[in-house]
Amino acid sequence: MNAKKAAISEFRTNGFCVVEDLLSAEEVAAYLATYDRFLDGTIDCGQKRSDLGAGVSSNNESGAENITQIMWPSALVPVLREAVYHQRALQIVRGLLGDDVELDFDMLIDKAPRSNTATPWHQDCAYWIDLPDKRAASIWLALDEATIDNGCMWYVPGSHRQPVRPHRPAGTGGGALVCEADESEGIAVPLRPGSAVIHAGATLHYARGNSTDGHRRAFILNFRPAEMIALEREQGMDHGLTVNERMVRNVGAR
Repeated sequence: MNAKKAAISEFRTNGFCVVEDLLSAEEVAAYLATYDRFLDGTIDCGQKRSDLGAGVSSNNESGAENITQIMWPSALVPVLREAVYHQRALQIVRGLLGDDVELDFDMLIDKAPRSNTATPWHQDCAYWIDLPDKRAASIWLALDEATIDNGCMWYVPGSHRQPVRPHRPAGTGGGALVCEADESEGIAVPLRPGSAVIHAGATLHYARGNSTDGHRRAFILNFRPAEMIALEREQGMDHGLTVNERMVRNVGAR
């Protein structure tokens, strides 16, 4: 079985698959330079920046945001939309879901050193409106080494083929949702910088907090069929592209 067929099989069976070395070391360095301009405020994110972990119990020692979320970096810096990551990811996800998929939204998620706030167990589809075509995939790119201690992703294999679990708010003010699950059900997916993991919209996942002295910076792209994106937009769902009170709750958290 070649690599492409193996990835498709793994994605369909487990609800996630790993793509090694999607970006080179030089490409990772270039993305990090831009990423840090978002984090330090050089690029003004306005209301597209939020603390996804606000109101969630944590052992945050850093004084920074618990979980920094920046929606639509490609709207704030449009050149990102045409850069290598978006283009390579689109081709990979089309191989998994079909040629009719397009970018629905993108976001940055940073866990600052010693912020130590877990991303609760959840399924991304719990954040979204109901659509007739359920095909969706998120690609989670590690720009730092993603380890268990700094918040790599954990997945429950096969959970995308089971009923969506009941979700509830994880805290007060941050917008994160949580459902009942445990690490004993899941598999940790550490990644090298430049490697990525792709998961389906109904795949159950979570990440520990960052208890290390380094950042855990991730760049996430979400894809779904173009017709479904158009239907979302008709219903006012744009995942924070035009800022509104639903912005944080309309996305999947990581």
